[in-house]
Amino acid sequence: MNTTRFVFCLLITLTTSAQQTLDQKVEALLSKMTLQEKIGQMNQYNGFWNFTGPSPDGGDQKIKYDHLANGLVGSMLNVRGVKEVRAVQKIAVEKSRLGIPLIFGFDLIHGYQSVFPIPLAEAASWDLEAIQRSASLSAKEAAVAGINWTFAPMVDVTRDARWGRVMEGAGEDPYLGSLIAAARVDGFQGDDLASPFTIAASAKHFAAYGFAEAGRDYNTVDIGLNTLHNIVLPPFKAAVDAGIKTFMNSFNDLNGIPATADAYLQRDLLKGEWGFDGFVVSDWGSIREMVDHGYAKDRKQAGEMSVLGGSDMDMESSIYVNELEALLEEKKINIAHIDDAVKRILKVKFELGLFDDPYLYCNEELEKQITGSQELVQANLDVAKKSIVLLKNENTILPLKKEGQKIGLIGPLAADKNSPLGNWRIAAVNNSAVSVLEGFQSYKGNKISHAQGVKLVNKVPDGFHEEVQINTTDKTGIEEAIALAKEVDVVVMVLGEYGFQSGEGRSRAFLNLPGFQQELLEKVAEVNPNIVLVVMNGRPLILNWASENIPAIVEAWHLGSQSGHAIAQVLYGDYNPSGKLPMSFPRSVGQLPIYYNHKSTGRPGADGEDMGSVFWSHYGDEKNSPLYPFGYGLSYTQFEYSPLQLSDDIMDKGGSLKASIKLKNTGKFKGKEVVQFYIQDPYASATRPVKELKGFQMVELNPGETKEVSFRITEEQLKFYNARQKWEAESGTFYVFIGSNSAVKEKKAFELR
Repeated sequence: MNTTRFVFCLLITLTTSAQQTLDQKVEALLSKMTLQEKIGQMNQYNGFWNFTGPSPDGGDQKIKYDHLANGLVGSMLNVRGVKEVRAVQKIAVEKSRLGIPLIFGFDLIHGYQSVFPIPLAEAASWDLEAIQRSASLSAKEAAVAGINWTFAPMVDVTRDARWGRVMEGAGEDPYLGSLIAAARVDGFQGDDLASPFTIAASAKHFAAYGFAEAGRDYNTVDIGLNTLHNIVLPPFKAAVDAGIKTFMNSFNDLNGIPATADAYLQRDLLKGEWGFDGFVVSDWGSIREMVDHGYAKDRKQAGEMSVLGGSDMDMESSIYVNELEALLEEKKINIAHIDDAVKRILKVKFELGLFDDPYLYCNEELEKQITGSQELVQANLDVAKKSIVLLKNENTILPLKKEGQKIGLIGPLAADKNSPLGNWRIAAVNNSAVSVLEGFQSYKGNKISHAQGVKLVNKVPDGFHEEVQINTTDKTGIEEAIALAKEVDVVVMVLGEYGFQSGEGRSRAFLNLPGFQQELLEKVAEVNPNIVLVVMNGRPLILNWASENIPAIVEAWHLGSQSGHAIAQVLYGDYNPSGKLPMSFPRSVGQLPIYYNHKSTGRPGADGEDMGSVFWSHYGDEKNSPLYPFGYGLSYTQFEYSPLQLSDDIMDKGGSLKASIKLKNTGKFKGKEVVQFYIQDPYASATRPVKELKGFQMVELNPGETKEVSFRITEEQLKFYNARQKWEAESGTFYVFIGSNSAVKEKKAFELR
C-alpha cells in the first residue's frame, strides 16, 4: 500500500472531523476492525531483526513479520533509531489493511544515550524539579530516536537492599516515592503528549514487586492490606493522578495471585476505583510465566486469566495473538474484555499523535541535533552533583585543596568509564562516562597519581544479560597501591559495585564491597589514614569498617555520563553536597529489610536500648538501628535547628496547624539543607509507623543566615488506610518532628478532634 493510499484509507476509516471527540475516533476505528485485528493490538513483540535490511524468509521471524504486515501487532519494543523505527512503522501502516500505527516502547530508566544518575541516586537529591527535568530531557532524546513509550518510572517501594532493582526506584518511603513518581510522569509526558519531544510513561511494577521475599528477584510476595495500601500503592496512585498513560504489572505473585492476573489490582482498584483510563501491559513474558507459578495449567489458560485479570497487552509471550480467538469461541472470555483493552490502547496512540502522523517521531535531523546535546550534558552534570550524599567528613578533610597537594586515586573504579553508567542504559555507548580520574585531571593545581589496586571483575560483562564475574583470585596491584599511598598527601579511593551488579536479576546475599576491595582499603589505610572513600553502587552497602576507620565517605552511586566531573566538583568544593539518603544503610544483611517507618511492636525497648532483659525486640549481636538512616546526609557547612514550634495544640477536622523551626547556617560555606517533616499517629484502629515523612523543603543559606521553615498540617496528611479499610484521619493525639533526617527525636504533640 503506498503512502497516498494509506492516508486516504486512514481518513475514511477514522471518519475524522474537527468535531469528533477522542472516544468517538476510537469507537469509529474499533467498528472497522476484525477480531484478529483487535487481538493484534494487544500483541507486543521485541525487535527481531534489522528492519532496514532484507525481510526474513522463514522461521519465527517470518511469522512475526507477517503479523506486522497483517495488522496483528500493536506495539514493538527495543526498536530504536529513526531509520529502524521508520522501517518498522512503514510495514504496519502501509501493508496492513487499516494501517494502524505501532507504539514503540523502550526501557528509558535513567536516560537514553545520555545517561543520567540511576533513579535511586536521583531520589537522593530530593530535588523534584531536577528529577522532572532529567525525565523530560531523557524523553526528548529518546523521542527523536523514534521512541514514544517508556517502561518507566519504576515506583516500587522497597526496604531490602539485597534486591537488585532498588537502583531503579526511589527507595523505602511512599511519600517521597509518590512525589518522585509524579515528577517523572510529568517529565516524560509533558503538557502535550502529541509533541515529538514527549513520550508515554508506564508506572511499574503493579504491584508489590519491591517486597519480594529475601530480596530475591521474581520471588513471591505476601503482605497484608495495611502494607499494600499504606506503603506499596501510594506512588502508583500518584502516577495515576499525574495522568500517566500506561501501567506495567509485575512478575511476582501477591498473596497467591500472580499480579498479571490480579483482577482486584487491575480491574477493581486501578481501572475502577482510581479511574485509570490508559492500558496495562504485562512485563516480559509474565503471562506465560503464570504456568511456572503453578497458577495456570497451560498457555491458553494463562491467556484467559490475564485478560480476565485486566492485562491489556501481552509483552513477548505470543499468547494473546495465538489463544484469544479460541478462548472467545469457547466463551471463556467475552468480546467486551477485548474491546475494552483495544480501546485503551488505541486511545493512547491517538493521544501520542500517531494517527495524525505515524512518522511523528522519525525526524533524522532532530535526532542528530538533540542526541548528546550540550543541554543534556549540562543537565546530567547538574543532577549528578545533587545526587551525591556526604556520609562522613571528620577533620574537614573535604573539600580538598585545589593546589599544592599530591593526591592518589586508588581503586578499580577510579578510571572506570563503564560502571558509572550503571545498569539499564541499553542505548548508551559503552565506556562513555567521564571517569573520576578524568574529572580530577580537569583540575590542574594538584599532582594526581593513579593505581587500580585490584581488578573488580575478571571479565567485562558483554551487556545487560551476562552475569558479572567478580575477581576473587587475583590480588595483583595491591602493593603498587600501597606504595602510591605512602607518597601522597591524600588518598581518594573509588570502590563499590560494578555497574551491572545491581539491576534486574542482580540480587545479592552479601552487601560488602565485592572482591578484594575491603582488603585493599584496609591495607592502604595502614600507610595513609588521610582517605576519602568514594563509593559507587546501585544499592545500600555494608560500610561499617569504613564508617569507623575512614575520615571521609562520599556516596556517589552510579551517576551516569558526567559522573567523574560531578564527583571531582563535589570533592573540590565547587559544589557543596546536599543529598540525603532515600534508603537506610544497614549495619548487617541480617537486619534486612530495614526501614525508618517501622512499627513499634509490643516490646520496642527504650529508644532501642537494652532494658536489662533479653525480652524485647532486638538482635543479640547487632543494633536495631541502621548505620545511616533514611534522610541522612551531611554538608560542608553546619546547620542548627531551633526548637520545634506548633501554632496550636488542637486541630479540628478540616482545619490546619503550622509547624515551624528556625534553621541557621553556623558553618563557613553556603549550603543547602533538606528540612524534613515527620508525623506519628501513636494510637489508631490499626498500628501505625513510629514516624512517617509528610513534607520536606530544600533551604539554601549563606554562612550566618537564619530562616524560618514551616509546614502546614492538614487532615489529609493524617489519613491512612485503617482497620475499616477506608482512608480516614482518626481523632486523637499526633506527634510532629522536624529535623535533618528520620532519626530526629524532638517532637511536639497536638490533638485532632
